[in-house]
Amino acid sequence: MFEKIKNSWALLKASLAVLQADKELIVFPIVSTLAVLVVTASFALPMLFAGLADSLISEDGQILGFLVGFAFYVVQYFVILFANAALVGAAMIRLRGGDPTVGDGLRIATQHIGSILVYALISATVGMILRMISERGKGVGRIVSSIVGMAWNLATYLVVPVLVVEGVGPVEAVKRSANYLKRTWGEQIAGNFSVGILFGLAFLVVILAAIPVFYLVIMTESVALMVVTAIGFVLVLVLLGLVNSTLNGIYIAAVYRYAAEGASDSFFDETMIQGAFKLK
Repeated sequence: MFEKIKNSWALLKASLAVLQADKELIVFPIVSTLAVLVVTASFALPMLFAGLADSLISEDGQILGFLVGFAFYVVQYFVILFANAALVGAAMIRLRGGDPTVGDGLRIATQHIGSILVYALISATVGMILRMISERGKGVGRIVSSIVGMAWNLATYLVVPVLVVEGVGPVEAVKRSANYLKRTWGEQIAGNFSVGILFGLAFLVVILAAIPVFYLVIMTESVALMVVTAIGFVLVLVLLGLVNSTLNGIYIAAVYRYAAEGASDSFFDETMIQGAFKLK
């Protein structure tokens, strides 16, 4: 257990070192977050104002509701995948000794925009199917959906770097991602979720710290102070989320580079990567 924690901390520090070298990498998660908000608003607001929300959930509007939901999934997946592709592309430049810019990341993602769109369609289809299984299958459906969803996420963990580095189609990218997973699969996976776990703890600490702070603020009966405090905690959580997304993209790029090319670098040395993904 302590060895896992130590290795996770080393992976986090290595990812942070890359982010410190290229602070502009955090721009991509910011763009992704803003784009998702815009997409959500562009679908939700017109339906609300046009009175379509109720009709979509009625029996007669189920087909239309499915189509609207699928379109929303596709667009949302596309903007997230495009931003992730830009982040991974820029991170790969840094890991190979270059000095990437935001423009470099956007250029790399744009070069593979067709494959990203097709993969967004595939991801949206899988997401809709899993959602239907979960909703209609009740308890058993939720369990099946969770298991299949976890297997899909693991198999597609390295799809984005495969798309932007190897330039293959989305179906082939899924196959290669799954193959890389097999090659780097050990008795247990530690590094996959190390950054997420550590940031999950950070989120928990912030939330727990907010409880006594809000209690003291409420005691002051100052509405302005309550609003400022609430905004402050929200901004901290948002910042943690953005850094988490950035570090996760950097880590995926590093793992892909080791799995596909057998290469390490000054940020992620070979021992560190092997500790996260034990080769058979």
